Amino acid sequence: MSMPVISPSTTSPCQAITDLLQSIALQEAGLAHIINAEGEKIQQVIEMAQATDSTVTIDDLIAVNQSVSDTLTKIIKMEMMLEFKLEEINRLDCPSCSPCPTTPA
Repeated sequence: MSMPVISPSTTSPCQAITDLLQSIALQEAGLAHIINAEGEKIQQVIEMAQATDSTVTIDDLIAVNQSVSDTLTKIIKMEMMLEFKLEEINRLDCPSCSPCPTTPA
C-alpha cells in the first residue's frame, strides 16, 4: 500500500475555519440524535415493563440502564473532544476575515 498523495488546497483560511465549525455542528447534531434514541430506548423498555403480560425483568431494566449509561459516557467524551476542537479553532487567526461580532455582557 502506497502513501496517499495530498495536493495543496485552494481553500481560504476563513473557509477552512467555517468548514471546521460546520463539522463540529454536524457532530453535535449527530450526538443529539443518539441521545434522543437512548431516551426512546428507555421509554420503550418502561412501556414494555408496564404491560400486563410483560416478560421484562429487573435484570433487563438494569441492562438497558447500563447500556444507556455507557453510551452517555461515550457521548460525554465526544463532547469534551469537540470542546477542545472548538477551543483550537478559536485560536486560529484569519486576517482576511472580519472580526466576529461580540455579545454585550
